Amino acid sequence: MAFELPPLPYDYKDLEPHISAKTLEFHHDKHHAGYVTNLNNLTKDTPLADKSLEEVIKETANDSSKAGIFNNAAQVWNHTFYWNGMKKNGGGSPSGELAEKINSSFGSFDEFKKQFKDAGATQFGSGYAWLVLEQGELKVVKTPNAANPMTSGQTPLVTADVWEHAYYLDYQNRRPDYLQTFLDSLVNWDFVAQQYALR
Repeated sequence: MAFELPPLPYDYKDLEPHISAKTLEFHHDKHHAGYVTNLNNLTKDTPLADKSLEEVIKETANDSSKAGIFNNAAQVWNHTFYWNGMKKNGGGSPSGELAEKINSSFGSFDEFKKQFKDAGATQFGSGYAWLVLEQGELKVVKTPNAANPMTSGQTPLVTADVWEHAYYLDYQNRRPDYLQTFLDSLVNWDFVAQQYALR
């Protein structure tokens, strides 16, 4: 069964003015779709073609002979996760158990936001900033290129894509502004809480 490009969970214009319809259209329909096409081409007629994305990522991580498969599989997964972590009229702050856990893990919600923004802003080149769960504690981590925290035993809860194509049309070189807007106006805390509840 071929890997498929999932539709965006909102319309192209729903994240404006924070992320433009043009950015979403190029990012989803070109970049994300390209990774899906590449992954299908690379796994066709192999045992990996029948596995889940998560299985493909874990089986090909740290195997240099399968770097192309890993990169495309991880990018398909990372992008889908990134889309789901945003929503129209997002941002604000979490509530309930997740909010309590963020406060206990980071000292305050503001400190979490500072660490998340710093992680994304200081990721040299392309990559992602993540909120993850590791051994019962929340952490902020950053990963280069297509890397995914699940290969290190961490559970992703939300991510911000800091590849330039994620923000350059709207923010040019102002990556910190994009990350601040992501936190203030885009994060889907309901989705993050769902991921935390699955732990």
